[in-house]
Amino acid sequence: MPVDIEDCGHDRPRDGAIVIALLNNMPDAALEATERQFGSLLAAAAGPLQVRLRRVWLPEVPRGPEALQRITRRYFRVETLLADPPDGLIVTGMEPRTASLEEEAYWDRMVHLLEWAQTHTASSIWSCLAAHAAAQALYGVRRFRLPEKRFGVFEHQARDGHALLRGVGPALPMPHSRWNDLPIEKLRQAGFQILSASEEAGADLFVRSGRSLLVCFQGHPEYDELALLKEYRRDVGRFLRAEQAAWPSLPQGYFSASSQATIAEYRCRAETTRDPARLGDFPMTELAAGIRASWRPAAVALYRNWLNHLATVRASRDSSRRFER
Repeated sequence: MPVDIEDCGHDRPRDGAIVIALLNNMPDAALEATERQFGSLLAAAAGPLQVRLRRVWLPEVPRGPEALQRITRRYFRVETLLADPPDGLIVTGMEPRTASLEEEAYWDRMVHLLEWAQTHTASSIWSCLAAHAAAQALYGVRRFRLPEKRFGVFEHQARDGHALLRGVGPALPMPHSRWNDLPIEKLRQAGFQILSASEEAGADLFVRSGRSLLVCFQGHPEYDELALLKEYRRDVGRFLRAEQAAWPSLPQGYFSASSQATIAEYRCRAETTRDPARLGDFPMTELAAGIRASWRPAAVALYRNWLNHLATVRASRDSSRRFER
């Protein structure tokens, strides 16, 4: 069933719909793509459920003029989110600007939202950097810097028995793109259940039960098949503009052997003359033709289970209210 996307200034009754708030903190260049990715994933997962998506923005996340115009026209302010709680909340990551999370301009607001979500939603999902913020702010688990970027599609072992993993096979592929990690043992000591993990990529999906189900992903189930390719091209551009010293590493488990050969040829030419204009020769179309989203079936199953959890909690609360009358 298609997801109904709300624009600010057009309040409508819920009419039985499951309301999801998407707090989109991604950089300006990825803002619309992130909307599409989550909207597409929720639509694929919804089944017979009616789902309404409400986009929200944080004023502390810096925006350029064009992105700010789009946001103020279509996104809800965070104060609206607090005044009219959704059934579920999804919080994306963002590119860090400081060495530690508590130095970020949005940190105090993020901590408040984390605490608020524990008592005002049926469940919330915290993605990538937002998952790191949740682990630190709520339970004191701090992330650590990796020696190199964890980038690519990694296979994880999924734990049996949890409702979020219904219909998900034991081998769970998931895209990752991050420079930091959370120690698994510290997460366990803090009361998290590790639902999927691998020796190579660490914890992927971990949850903590309570009045609201706290769901954290270090990976990105919402990514479409080209997300890692676009990010790799972005990093190549940063190298060509001398914004980073080294040529970016290839995303693991993502490109075919023939695509890797194509990239090697392009790199040889581009490194000969380090010129930003070389980005125009990047073989985007050729590389995109060979990519498939191996993680998509599992991602749809995970989000279907999450939406069913929200619907179950919603029905239980509605029944309790009717009984109280």
